[in-house]
Amino acid sequence: MAAGGPRGLRLLYPLARRALYDAAPARDVLLFEHERGRFFTVLGLFCAAQGVFWSSLAVVSLGRPPAPQAPERGRADLRLTLWRYGLAIGCGIIGTLVLGGGLLFSVRSVRSVMLRAGGRQVTLTTHAPFGLGAHFTVPLNQVSCMAHRGQVPAMLPLKVKGRRFYFLLDKAGHFPNMKLFDNTVGAYRSL
Repeated sequence: MAAGGPRGLRLLYPLARRALYDAAPARDVLLFEHERGRFFTVLGLFCAAQGVFWSSLAVVSLGRPPAPQAPERGRADLRLTLWRYGLAIGCGIIGTLVLGGGLLFSVRSVRSVMLRAGGRQVTLTTHAPFGLGAHFTVPLNQVSCMAHRGQVPAMLPLKVKGRRFYFLLDKAGHFPNMKLFDNTVGAYRSL
């Protein structure tokens, strides 16, 4: 029998019980924190400015067309009209992508991770647009870390069941209790 027979199992049992106790704290425990409110405020302002810029460029490109010079210019006018509408649509798409990408990055960047008392629930707080912050609580068994902290260079992807995109934990943040993080939120689970 492994680990020295039944006596070895009795020696391992207190260690397993201790690990379970550590993962079920009596009070809320902060597992991750990274304050970047100013960065996300600037990011939100930048995205809003880009949205206004590209929208105004689209409106200007749809402005009044030049008057035709001669009747034989019908084909050239058609090309000019297609060019104007294509430019307006392209500007609208670029503005939407910049605004949507910046807001999505803000909503998915994690500000803090809190393990709730009892160890069965986790509260994630994100930066949200303009650094305002939003939080939600999910059961621990619905959270899966897609990589170990030591495997990724900058961002740690976190999957939450029922949510489409990953949440991102910046490794430059502070992990006050690394061992508890690795055993709870940092563990891989198939969702």
